[in-house]
Amino acid sequence: MGCSLSTEQIAKTIEFHGHECPGLSIGLRAAELCLRELGHNDQSPLVAVSETDMCGADAIQFLTGCTYGKGNFIHRDHGKMAFSFHRRSDGKALRALLRPDAYGPAGVEMRELMKRIVDGTASEEEKRRSQELRAQVQKAIMDADLEILFSIEAIESLPPRPARILDSLACAHCGELTMDSRTRRFGGETLCIPCFEQVEQKI
Repeated sequence: MGCSLSTEQIAKTIEFHGHECPGLSIGLRAAELCLRELGHNDQSPLVAVSETDMCGADAIQFLTGCTYGKGNFIHRDHGKMAFSFHRRSDGKALRALLRPDAYGPAGVEMRELMKRIVDGTASEEEKRRSQELRAQVQKAIMDADLEILFSIEAIESLPPRPARILDSLACAHCGELTMDSRTRRFGGETLCIPCFEQVEQKI
């Protein structure tokens, strides 16, 4: 069946992110899954959780209306290509985990070449080959059925709580106002996290 997003949706997402790549394609498809199963944040309050900080996080924010600034897009640094979506109105939620074979046959070779490019040992021919493979992987991701691309499971747990507005306290060392929940107590003083880390390391 392949991707059901419109050409305009895809183009605007690429423009928002700044380039197209396999990572963005994964986010496009995860967002498509959210839209299909739960709708858009404008229709009913949603929460999106990304367990990775890769390019696809931009696609999820742009297409679902869940954003970091609104407090309904949450990053959990688990290093997993997994995305969860919660609809607050009825509690419906799901988690999508990218399947290991989602990249298709070109995935293994592409990863090896990317490592060589990052460490500066790739030849010009290997760089060209990497671009070819990236295009193949993007096509495989965009063409796959969502159920083949992701392992999808229902979530029974409650969604993350909404963002709260808390008091700000002045750090005893730098004087900068810091949200109460992000302060640390040390030696009877209230410190921001950077100042706490500096003081704690000296002990």
